Amino acid sequence: MDKKINIPFLKWPGGKRWFVKSYLDIFPKDYNNYYEPFLGGGSVFFALQPANGMLTDVNEELINTYVVMRDYPDKLRNIMLQHQQNHCNEYYYIMRNQSYTRTIEGAARFLYLNRTCFNGMYRVNKNGIFNVPIGTRDNCIADIELFEEYAKLLKGMQITTADFEVIIKKAKAGDLIFADPPYAVQKKQDGFIKYNDKLFTWADQERLCRCLSEANERGVYVVLTNVNTVEICNLYNDCGFYIKKLERSSMISGNAKKRGKVTELLITSYKV
Repeated sequence: MDKKINIPFLKWPGGKRWFVKSYLDIFPKDYNNYYEPFLGGGSVFFALQPANGMLTDVNEELINTYVVMRDYPDKLRNIMLQHQQNHCNEYYYIMRNQSYTRTIEGAARFLYLNRTCFNGMYRVNKNGIFNVPIGTRDNCIADIELFEEYAKLLKGMQITTADFEVIIKKAKAGDLIFADPPYAVQKKQDGFIKYNDKLFTWADQERLCRCLSEANERGVYVVLTNVNTVEICNLYNDCGFYIKKLERSSMISGNAKKRGKVTELLITSYKV
């Protein structure tokens, strides 16, 4: 497979494009199956290009889009061409107001909105309805010739909607897990409803740590990125993980003046 095809086809809040540009060498060179329980934009997957494994997320629309890209790239491309032809302010809001369907058309709608909404954000209201306004990007088919290549990269992967605990428990000795959970802000705060209609609470953080610790004990390679807080550091220090702090530029804010440096944690089961 051409290693040049390593850019995700989705833009995603908290995506790891910055991470793979500088830190891809921290991953083990040899491993068996690849597991990613918080798929999002899939930057690490597309950079590593594993042959086999499992990709999951709790976002059904997101997962449906990956499944359709894997199984029906030609049909997806044809519908995206129609979206491109129809794209305008009025058309965007007509598509945004439609309900999600687990179909090829539903995947094309998701991809179209992702590429034409403001700043490539994914945000839903309290009712779980996508509510991001239109952005300035007019071209939603710039990489349309690569759809077949994306499909080939995804062919060996099982892709499904699932809780992270389900996928982590499947990993065996010699496998690799990369986990990039939604970033809760502080202990005892219900966190991160902004980009996901399901809360990722402190209890979820503790459960994730427990699952990854058990995977480590089974001989699984574990790589995790997480929010930089004292609580998270203590949580993983107590379980014997290695922790490093990584600095990056924040790109989530729509106001460029509000974008600054952000420190995240790199947590691994082995020394890097």
